[in-house]
Amino acid sequence: MYFLYMKKLFYFVLFLFFSVTVASADNIKFVQITDSHLSANSDYSIRVLKSAVEDINNQSDISFVVFGGDNINNPEPDDLKKFVSIISKLNVPYYIVLGNHDVYKSHNMSKVRYFEILRESNLFFRQRSANYKFVKDGFVFVTLDGAKEVIPGATGYYRKDTLEWLDRVLTKYKGKPVVIFQHFPIEYPAGMENRLKTHKTYKPEVYNEVLEKHNNVLAIVSGHFHVNYETMKNGVYHISSPSILEMPNSYKIIDIVTTPDFSPLIYTQLREFEVKD
Repeated sequence: MYFLYMKKLFYFVLFLFFSVTVASADNIKFVQITDSHLSANSDYSIRVLKSAVEDINNQSDISFVVFGGDNINNPEPDDLKKFVSIISKLNVPYYIVLGNHDVYKSHNMSKVRYFEILRESNLFFRQRSANYKFVKDGFVFVTLDGAKEVIPGATGYYRKDTLEWLDRVLTKYKGKPVVIFQHFPIEYPAGMENRLKTHKTYKPEVYNEVLEKHNNVLAIVSGHFHVNYETMKNGVYHISSPSILEMPNSYKIIDIVTTPDFSPLIYTQLREFEVKD
């Protein structure tokens, strides 16, 4: 079993060079699952998500799991309730990011209703908005909403008020390292030129203007393109992950390690898992 684990584990290591003070931060390990596209009518998507949850529960030292958007395939309450019934089996807390498949106001799945269902299904889930933050072990984690609920589409859109909120959060926590979770990347994976016609993010340069004002953002973790891709730009590590539905089925484990007087290290591991019947 150990040999199989090591055979299926891919490592990416990156030094992050930036000037933020991290003396108050500890080490932390968390999991990102993205683009699970769960449907209550799809046995395969259900088995994949259940198998991922079981595999995560067998890992050690996981602090939390973040679901990176397109958590359900259709914006239907039954699909979301099924999704939550599965992920509630996790042994650690979880956090939710919205993708373009998750919400559609005309289908009785507005962003407000989405988070109502999450809270109704899990008493420990307290978030009421798609933009929120949480602090763990000296790190600040931000989930950022780029989904559209009135006319959904694959193009991400970070509204002006969303980016103003992000600016305020980064200013408030200027002495702490920040990781941002979002569905729509602002740095696109290589080889995606054809998909950019429909899947690009609206005016990423406006988002980048916010980042340029701050030096405390460690990484931006996203999904959407269903591929594994990581790159550094202006001191920010951009991490994109594949859909857990695609072969080989996998999720991403992210370690952030800090040492006094040194810049943080981010380790990412693409963890493959077996889909059980």
